[in-house]
Formats: sequence, structure tokens, C-alpha cells
Amino acid sequence: MNYRHAFHAGNFADLVKHAALLRLMAALGPAPLTVIDTHAGRGLYDLAGPEARKSGEAEAGVVRLMERKDAPAAFGPLTRAVAALNAGGPVRRYPGSPWLIAEHLLPQGRYLACELRKEEHDALRSALKGRPNVETLCADGYRAAVERCPPKGRVLLLVDPPFEKPDDYGRIVETLEGARARNRNLQALVWLPLKDLETFDAFLRDLEDAVDAPMLVAEARVKPLTDPMKMNGCALVLVNGPDLAADLTRICSWVAQELGEGGAARVYPLASS
Repeated sequence: MNYRHAFHAGNFADLVKHAALLRLMAALGPAPLTVIDTHAGRGLYDLAGPEARKSGEAEAGVVRLMERKDAPAAFGPLTRAVAALNAGGPVRRYPGSPWLIAEHLLPQGRYLACELRKEEHDALRSALKGRPNVETLCADGYRAAVERCPPKGRVLLLVDPPFEKPDDYGRIVETLEGARARNRNLQALVWLPLKDLETFDAFLRDLEDAVDAPMLVAEARVKPLTDPMKMNGCALVLVNGPDLAADLTRICSWVAQELGEGGAARVYPLASS
């Protein structure tokens, strides 16, 4: 999957991921938290740029969300962040995960944002310049997540790869397994595209075998899963996290029904081995 995020910033999948991320950070409470982001991207996206205008995905995603007054309350932190970034005017900029995490990170928290592509990392470093307790790293985020995972304390791992390489699914499992070997209290939020059920189900089976922790799966299917060459939806896997089933159901259901074509949502626990 060739996924240059500038084309897709603010799309339906971002709404699912970022609404869930902010709800998760709020649920984790005030205790010190280290957040590690394996594929951070550039942090801020220009929706008036040629990539976003060419795809039109933001218009069908965040722009529609911001126009609606009846979206579930679980979207509230995200819509407030988007409104603040755009000074209450038209939506021309969209915050990526790094911007949202840095904005909501408590003073005693730490954030490590990894981005392998140099040009993206340069933009990321500029977007987060001057933020306290924030570090950007131009490196392989999978490897860094294991090597830099603190052995003690609370850790939230965000895994959101571009799925440009066939081994991404396997490396997600290996990274979660390795990071949890260093810190058994580690919690994680994993984002994945939904293209075909065979690939997704195989990933979940591998995750069940490798990771001994409670997991919650949330799917937002915006189209029937009939064309494996297209992204027909997205999914989140919450590992060792708080019970967010109700909020994730509201988020995924709204996106699937309001932004999809015959869409549907599923939220269910995944039993580890």
C-alpha cells in the first residue's frame, strides 16, 4: 500500500485514529506517561496543498466532521484541536498524531516521535520545535520502539505504519512482542487498513499468538470488503488498554455510517494466547 500521508491527511481513517488516540490519552490519566510513535510523519498537514486537493479525502473526512453538530462527544477533543489550529476558520491545516500528542502531553510526560524519511523528519522536527519533553528521531521506528522503551513506568506505543512494505504486519507483531518484553505494563494502539479479511485475520492470529495481553479490536468499514486493492476501511487494536469499547463503538459507527457507503462498525475483544 503506497501511503503518502499528505494525500490522505484528515480522511476518515485519520478521524478514527485521532479521536481514539485523544480519548485514550485522556483515559490514561495524570500519571507520568512516555509515548513512543513509530511512524510519526510530518506532524502538520496543509489541506490547501496539491496532494490534499488532488485526493479530496479531507473534504470527505474532517471538513464534513467539522460541519456537523451532531457527531458523538468522543470526537470533541479532535474537533476542538482542529478548530484551534485553524483559529476557528475554514479547515486548511490538519494536525497529525505528533501535534495532537504534544498538545495533550502532560508536563511530566515524554514523547519520542520516530520518522524514517529524512524530509518528513525535517518537517516533523520543525513542527515540534521548542516543545518540552519532546524528541524526534530520524530512524526505523520499529527498532527504536524496542530499544528506547523504558523498562519501568507507563508507556503508550503508537504504531501507524504506511504499509508500503509486505513485512509491516510481521514487524508490528515483533515490535509489540519486543517492547512488552522490556516493559510488561506497556500499552499500545495499532492502526491498520482494512483491505481484505484474510490479511487482517492472519495478522490478528499472529498477534494473539505473540502478545499475552488483553486486546480490543475496533473496525470502521466504510465499504464492503470486496476489492482487496482498495482501502475499504480501517481498524484499531488497543493492547492492554483501558475499556474504551463504548467510545470506540461510537467513533467507528459514526464514521462508517456517516462517511461510508453501506458502512458498518465492529468492536470486539481479542483473546491472547
